[in-house]
Amino acid sequence: PMIVAINKIDKPGANPDVVKSDLANNGVLVEDWGGDVISVPVSAKTGEGIVNLLEMILLQSEVLELKANPNRLALGTVLEARLDRAKGPVASLLVLNGTLKAGMSIVAGTCSGKIRRMTNHKGETLRQAGPATAVEVLGLTEVPHAGDVFNAVKDDRLAREIAENRQLKLREEVLARNSSTTLEELFSQIQEGEVKELNLIIKGDVQGSVGAIVSSLEKLSNDKVRVKIVHTGVGTVNESDIMLAGTSGSIIIGFNVRPSTAVSAIAEREGIQIRTYRVIYDIIDDVENAMKGMLDPEFKEVILGTVEIRDTFKVPGVGIVGGAYVTDGKVVRNEQIRLVRDGIVIHEGKISSLKRFKDDAREVAQGYECGIGIENYNDIKEGDVIECFTMEEIERK
Repeated sequence: PMIVAINKIDKPGANPDVVKSDLANNGVLVEDWGGDVISVPVSAKTGEGIVNLLEMILLQSEVLELKANPNRLALGTVLEARLDRAKGPVASLLVLNGTLKAGMSIVAGTCSGKIRRMTNHKGETLRQAGPATAVEVLGLTEVPHAGDVFNAVKDDRLAREIAENRQLKLREEVLARNSSTTLEELFSQIQEGEVKELNLIIKGDVQGSVGAIVSSLEKLSNDKVRVKIVHTGVGTVNESDIMLAGTSGSIIIGFNVRPSTAVSAIAEREGIQIRTYRVIYDIIDDVENAMKGMLDPEFKEVILGTVEIRDTFKVPGVGIVGGAYVTDGKVVRNEQIRLVRDGIVIHEGKISSLKRFKDDAREVAQGYECGIGIENYNDIKEGDVIECFTMEEIERK
């Protein structure tokens, strides 16, 4: 059953009848218009109508005799999920049946884990949550999708097995296609009649951004090529995404996330294109221009090297400086850098200082230690990865 809350009635000129008319046009007839769907005008800003909405929910649940059994293993729905920079995967769950307890093993979609901490909407730690309770949990190994069903299970091994089987089934369901496509090649293949679908895998830092990107890209489909979203997820681009891209012939689009050096190497070896962005409009423009045959970037990003922060130091008059080890390539002073924490891009800027022991250095090669400072930025932490890159002008095609 559905209950419609018509929001923003506090705004001058608000007309709930327009909303009711739109609902009727989409097959939802509210009670005021002779239907059986309850509608309640509300204002999230002033609180008007909220009490009435809650009463309608209780009335509907009594009429339908909706009941839950607290004495069973919990099940419910994932409301929202994100990759937190400090906490890792965080999921907001709504318990629909049973009782969820801290320490329980759960399966949510293709993810599994053991609940390390459970909090309510006020941030208070809970030991257990009964039916109709919304909680935020830590302990999942990956970020689930909003809308996934979660189930509590007896032990961690069973949770992992179920999650792995679901991942395998998901991979098998994707139609295999041997060759992958780059956005640069897309237009020529459309003209030759080779590409009818542009397969994309979308990874982002939060579920909301991923949803916005998916809805925007799907609108770009036309009579010559259809944009097909093969898979979406929250978190960094991983090896599983590369395997899926290989079998489905997809391009991977990362928003505010970065693949590790190992994953980038696998993608390069397999011929999978990973394109990373910080602005949603850039993604839409690139895909749209590729479909029109106008994609022609003047500059290409070239990774010079990666640096791992091993320690941090406070230098008077300078700020926080990272004691670092160059793990790959080289790091060059005055070049652009990207600070990555747990696969999420935290900051982009320039190197302000680069030292070997006490001496200034123009560049530091792989296998050497150095001190590195970022221009106008001090939030450097142990374990962070700094990517040093330059923008090279490429010849227009």
